[in-house]
This record gives sequence, structure tokens and C-alpha cells, in this order.
Amino acid sequence: MGKTDGATIIKKYANRRLYNTGTSTYVTLDDLATMVKEDEDFTVQDAKSGEDITHSVLTQIIFEQEAKSGQTMLPVSVLRQLISFYGDQMQMVVPSYLEHSMAAFAKEQERIREQMTSMIGKSPMDVMASGQQMFGEQAQRNMAIFQEAMKMFNPFAAVADIQPKNGAPAAADKGADAQDDLQSMRDQIAEMQRKLDEMG
Repeated sequence: MGKTDGATIIKKYANRRLYNTGTSTYVTLDDLATMVKEDEDFTVQDAKSGEDITHSVLTQIIFEQEAKSGQTMLPVSVLRQLISFYGDQMQMVVPSYLEHSMAAFAKEQERIREQMTSMIGKSPMDVMASGQQMFGEQAQRNMAIFQEAMKMFNPFAAVADIQPKNGAPAAADKGADAQDDLQSMRDQIAEMQRKLDEMG
């Protein structure tokens, strides 16, 4: 499919048909999945309202890919964890963590492919051991990013850091302390985002 300058606009009509304005052709969800794999940027818009519905369409592509392949990339345990974060105070952290984690994994892809290629000719046991070590290291790196995010966002740590060592603050200072707590949490969130950006 031909690329256009900037993001290609895909229009979705009421009959669920998708129209690629870059190539002036109707496309399917499979075509959009191919565009994603070829790193072609696109935005999906509702043809009537002009609303950006890219997120819901990409989610639909994932759903169809999961159903079609028979080999799910999103285990039930991961889906349960994602659902549990909705409405939780940690919900705002999850998108940044997932984005940076996936970006880090993408950077590792070429190295992983090279290692897999080097395993050709080795015994199945050697391949299994090397593969487990390789993906174990990646999992540890991802967990380190997540733990850093959790540690920095922990509101109890923020309160503990600013409480005096010799006991609770006086009643007259409680209002100011509450403001300090709130500002400290905001500062920690900003610092967490900065570190996640650096890790990415």
C-alpha cells in the first residue's frame, strides 16, 4: 500500500466499511494490521462525525488477531490484571509503563532474532535453555521498569519522606502538611514520568 505524507486517514462508514483515503480503496482490518506491521502511520475517523476512533479499531484488530491465530499473546492473567487497573489510582501509570516496556522490547527484537538464528544446529535442550534465559532477562528488565514506577508513585513513601522523625505534626500544621503531601506526590509523578522517558 502506498504511503502518504503524515498519517493516512482511514474513514469508517456506518456499514463498517473502511476507506483508505491515501490509496482511494476500501480496506479490511487485516489490511490495517498489515499497515501496522509495515510501520505505516494511520488515523481512523468516523466518516460522519470526524471523531478519531483509532483506539477502538486497533483494539478490534487485536481481538480478531487473538481469535484467528489460536495462539493468544494476551494470557488471561494479563487481561485480568489490566481490567483490575481500571478505576484504580495506578491506572495513570499503566499506559506509560506498557508503552515504554513495549518500546524496550522492540529494541531488543533484532538482538533476539540474531540469537535465535545462532541457535540453528544446536540441540533442542540448548535452544530451550538459551530461549528461556533470553526471555527471562527481558522480563527482568521490564519488571525493573515497573518496580521503579511503583516505588516512585507510592503515596505512602511520599508521606513518610516528609513526616518529621520525632512524631506527628502539630494540629495547626496539618493543613500545610496536606498541601506539602499533595505537592510531593505531584513531584514524584513528574519524576517518575521523566525516568520512564529516559528508560524508553
